[in-house]
Amino acid sequence: MSDNPATASLTAGRADPTDDLFVVERPWGRFEQFVTNEPCTVKIITVQPGHRLSLQTHDRRGEFWRILDGTLRVTVGHDTRTVRSGDSVWIPVRTLHRMESLGDTPVRVLEIAFGDFDEADIVRHDDDYAR
Repeated sequence: MSDNPATASLTAGRADPTDDLFVVERPWGRFEQFVTNEPCTVKIITVQPGHRLSLQTHDRRGEFWRILDGTLRVTVGHDTRTVRSGDSVWIPVRTLHRMESLGDTPVRVLEIAFGDFDEADIVRHDDDYAR
């Protein structure tokens, strides 16, 4: 775990950094700010039609997902629901989660991981690819 107090509180599951998400209107349009001065890792995940990620947990990071396009079925804890382009999902540290593509085209998801990021921090509880 990190010695950084902000990261330590995130990894303990005591803070949802997406509480600070905001939108600013400008004459040319608008912008949405997702993160301010937080240790994080940013990815865009692409899920091919008919595929899904493993049902997994992480011990040292929480994840924020913003669906960029397409439709997904997401599981967070005991809740499973359908999300679409523009929807957001928060996955606290140590919470079971998965995303599954439901459409005929690839789905892209912006993922912002808060805390100590390491791909080896994946605990797979169910995996279609036997990893």
